[in-house]
Amino acid sequence: MNNVKKLVAVLSAGLLLVLTGCSSTNSAATIGKTEIPLSTVQGSISETIKERAKIDTQGMTLSTGAELNTNAIRFHVISVIFDDIAEKISMKVKDSEIAARRADIILQIGGEDRLAVSLVQAQIAPKDFPRYLRTVLLAEKFGDALKAQGDTSTDGSGIQKLIIAMAKEKKVKINPRYGSWDYANGNIIPAADNAAVKK
Repeated sequence: MNNVKKLVAVLSAGLLLVLTGCSSTNSAATIGKTEIPLSTVQGSISETIKERAKIDTQGMTLSTGAELNTNAIRFHVISVIFDDIAEKISMKVKDSEIAARRADIILQIGGEDRLAVSLVQAQIAPKDFPRYLRTVLLAEKFGDALKAQGDTSTDGSGIQKLIIAMAKEKKVKINPRYGSWDYANGNIIPAADNAAVKK
């Protein structure tokens, strides 16, 4: 689970530049020909909030409002970009690898009954958990591939360069309600007024 949080932290680094709209009002974002429906992102946000209500969150640092929206759209956009990178370099993640990583996490947190609390702490909607695991596994594989090519960075900058390059190749459009895409840093620029969802 710490790997997931580290990945999100790495992908959250640095915000700047470039505003772009979204062609469809039903679309949260498009990456090339891949559309992320509004319902997908809002579903993640709603489920995240719903899960929080089921447990004692006292002492947890949890995103709300605009920050929660931004985290949700960022995850879905980055996961699609990772898929595009993986396809371009013929890199696969097997279902068995995802299952093995899930089993490792369950072992680390002390059992299946601890998963709900751990997902709330990591701010991951349960429905997105398999996708998170896939994204983390791809990040690790990208890191290994970059290292094999002589990349000595340890701050995620090598992977960030891959994100920036693929986003420029595919073109990323973000629904203005969530913000815009920063082509310089490969990240989301939050909208000033996208705080409609509250805890």
